[in-house]
Amino acid sequence: MAIRADDLTPTIPPPDPNPKKPRFKLPPLACDSHFHVFGPHSKFPYAAKRPFTPTDAPKEDLFRLHAFLGFERGVFVQSTCHGSDNTALLDLLAAGQGRYRGAALLDPWTPQAEVDRLDDAGVRGVRLHFYFPRGGEPMRRDDMLQVIDKVAPNGWHIEMQFGGHGVLDYYDFITSIEAPVVIDHVGRIDIGEGLRGKTFSVLRRLLDRGNVWIKLSGTDRITKQPYPYADAVPFARDLAAHAPERVVWGTDWPHPNHSAVPNDGELVDLIPEIAPDERTRRLMLVDNPAKLFGF
Repeated sequence: MAIRADDLTPTIPPPDPNPKKPRFKLPPLACDSHFHVFGPHSKFPYAAKRPFTPTDAPKEDLFRLHAFLGFERGVFVQSTCHGSDNTALLDLLAAGQGRYRGAALLDPWTPQAEVDRLDDAGVRGVRLHFYFPRGGEPMRRDDMLQVIDKVAPNGWHIEMQFGGHGVLDYYDFITSIEAPVVIDHVGRIDIGEGLRGKTFSVLRRLLDRGNVWIKLSGTDRITKQPYPYADAVPFARDLAAHAPERVVWGTDWPHPNHSAVPNDGELVDLIPEIAPDERTRRLMLVDNPAKLFGF
């Protein structure tokens, strides 16, 4: 059923209000490389044609969470509930005083001057969706190419959300892009195929190209088990060992469109399971985000 533009009744669960204090201590300058901020809708209205309505999750809540968990940096990924109105993103970047970067949503007709304004504010990427858990269609391929060309002068990365066999289905398109490509949430693959499955093998092959990065957030999304997601963590661990210089990690707070919203402190405690050695953890949490997002 379509959401009325004036109906602000949440259609997805809120984040866990009581995160646990992680046992794992994050290193200095650790970066939460994937989170969202929603509203507040009274100041930053949700898009009329949004696929979902969240509970407000404002920047103040995000800042408190990061202070509690130990993150000093972060990357705001623009959500479809705000559409291509990146005002809430710009507001957070200004308040973050250089500690945050962003990935925007753009239309093919977005003026170049707006791209430059976003760049000046700290936006370093544009997100393209190929997976819609609540219904929707990807942007037309020609429109995607226009967007990619539009941000090329600014050196932005191209962030992509897939699901299931997406990295396999869109392999030729991914490999046609010269800019850095960032794949969200372990590609949201079907882990039922196993570590030797074709989709996961393609994901590893993409990392070998040198311009493809992957976010090892989302073990909680691809799992078929409750925490600590023992069936999903090996996939993230494999990728971290395979290409430690091209992996980053994020909470995905406040976990939109999630069937079982995780506890953010528990997610942080999975980091040493994903990256058992200190060098890989530092790359994933500090050095790689600094390089990829321009801190």
